[in-house]
Amino acid sequence: MESPEAKTLGVGMVGYAFMGAAHSQGWRTVGRVFDLPTRPVMSAICGRDEDAVRAAADRHGWAAAETDWRSMIARDDVQLVDVCTPGDSHAEIAIAALEAGKHVLCEKPLANSVTEAQAMVEAARRARERGQVAMVGFNYRRAPAIAYARRMVAQGRLGVLRHVRVTYLQDWIVDPEFPLVWRLRREYAGSGALGDLGSHIVDLAQYLAGERLIGVSALTETFIRERPLPAGAVAGLGGSGAGGAARGPVTVDDAALFTGRFGSGAVASFEASRFAAGRKNSLRIELNGDHGSLAFDLERLNELSFHDHTEPAADSGFRRILVTEPEHPYLDAWWPPGHALGYEHTFVHQARDMVLAVAEGTGPEPSFEDGLQVQRVLAAVEESAEKNCVYTPVPV
Repeated sequence: MESPEAKTLGVGMVGYAFMGAAHSQGWRTVGRVFDLPTRPVMSAICGRDEDAVRAAADRHGWAAAETDWRSMIARDDVQLVDVCTPGDSHAEIAIAALEAGKHVLCEKPLANSVTEAQAMVEAARRARERGQVAMVGFNYRRAPAIAYARRMVAQGRLGVLRHVRVTYLQDWIVDPEFPLVWRLRREYAGSGALGDLGSHIVDLAQYLAGERLIGVSALTETFIRERPLPAGAVAGLGGSGAGGAARGPVTVDDAALFTGRFGSGAVASFEASRFAAGRKNSLRIELNGDHGSLAFDLERLNELSFHDHTEPAADSGFRRILVTEPEHPYLDAWWPPGHALGYEHTFVHQARDMVLAVAEGTGPEPSFEDGLQVQRVLAAVEESAEKNCVYTPVPV
């Protein structure tokens, strides 16, 4: 636990829906679990609907509610701005916060375009010279099993990497009458399954491999091209909501499939879909090297499957690693071995890493530069798909 004398870090968050609730859980819990040099304080939450944002503040533990993000950034009790809005406003809010002298945590994907992401990186670089830090919120890096998998790869447990394969599957828009929410409109979301799910798996593949993709070959598809306009409140990713008689065009992809190549010569395959019936939030990744293989399944969040190919064939095979020991990443602050963690803990760990980066003045990972590189991969995927799967280099 933090000491009573610990300095405070006032947090202001823009957005209060699904990701706002998840980030609130992280900020509310982190100081109660980890021994931090700086104590985060939930100073203010911001949203356009006054009644809704006030209710969110009361529910999640924020001290104040704002309806103008510019006013929230200007508050003296806010030193860090957490951006949890749709992608079309990431760049404007994050850049304004950085220019106002605030630290910034921004949800993924970093922006809706490479141009916006580049502007955010430049603002972060200028802010870094003033001692500010900026991080993009790829929360799955903070699952202890994923962080431990990265450690195993870095230690050479897989040897020379040959293959990476990743899938991220959901089913919340399978119903053709599900309404045309913001995630299905390019002007707000930038892209569909590609940006929403594909950004996660591109980041995870590069993070675990320890190297970047240099080119892709892709196809995308929109299965339902028109949907009813929302007639009332829509329940996030729950696959429920009200649609009216009027309809509008779906302007993003429903699914994206692509192959990729790493600089080392290793190859990768990716599949992101929101049309996989029965798959609620199914993320799986496997890495194969000449010395072994490693696999992770989000539905078995506290486990890794590991095969050591250097063992005699008679004794070899995949074995289960239960990632709940104090020696595993983040777990020295939690429960006794065998007591599993869940999805929400990735946001607690994200808050921890952000607070430490601010306190220590170090560059947090993933950085805005990392977010820009993911954005470049997504742009290359879209370009390849537009050219009928033509192999497309990822700009450096």
